[in-house]
Amino acid sequence: MGTTALRWRYPTSILKGDIEMPATSKAQQMAAGAALSAKRGETKKSELKGASKEMYESMSEKQLEDFAETKRKGLPEKKSKT
Repeated sequence: MGTTALRWRYPTSILKGDIEMPATSKAQQMAAGAALSAKRGETKKSELKGASKEMYESMSEKQLEDFAETKRKGLPEKKSKT
């Protein structure tokens, strides 16, 4: 029995850096923080897993900063599936 991995998907405009967008959940904000830490060389890339690894590979440092600096207060733990 196989499992389907949850893959983070961002609109192309975000990946190209055309717009700024805050994180929409605490999990997304924390994953961005981990990816940003690796991007800056503060942690090893090999320590990243799942969403943080994808974010590291697909987003610029500026984009990661935008997601990571989002205040957690009021954010849901995880993004709802709608």
